[in-house]
Amino acid sequence: MPPEEMVDGGSHTISYLCKKYIKGTEKKAIVQLVRVFLCGLTNAVLGGISFPSNRVYINTRVVKHVYDKKPAEEFDFLVNNTHLIVKYPDKIYKNRDGKRGEYCFVKDIKNQKYFCSIEIIQKGNSPQLEVVTFYRIEEDYLKNYELLWEWKGGNLHRSAFDAELPQPNSTPQ
Repeated sequence: MPPEEMVDGGSHTISYLCKKYIKGTEKKAIVQLVRVFLCGLTNAVLGGISFPSNRVYINTRVVKHVYDKKPAEEFDFLVNNTHLIVKYPDKIYKNRDGKRGEYCFVKDIKNQKYFCSIEIIQKGNSPQLEVVTFYRIEEDYLKNYELLWEWKGGNLHRSAFDAELPQPNSTPQ
């Protein structure tokens, strides 16, 4: 098998990775690198980060790292909800210097905040988005992060990109 296998798995992608490559492995065991399509970003989210592709990927090494660090119940919740954090974030932050990933997607689920760091990687000639890590956070965790975008009551808000938004054409046609 090649060092990196590509699987297009749909909404059950992380569960698929866990079942086939991760469950039952020893802590810090090396796992085969398999990369899967996690989800597509919505147009609102895509506009919020101004990225040319809506596809987001995740790989076995990222999932294995979270598997090794989190209690089973929390890990299972993350496995079943990471695609929601990425596809429908409540807020997107710019990641801090020295941290891996350019964007931090945050979503409230069941009165808890969940964080997913996403980096831009180069695959061939095209940049792509890939999950770096995902976990539960406390509110004060984000106090030193720059808010880039948030969803407010059905209206999107782009704090960092307001100057770049196209202006409506006020000339009657």
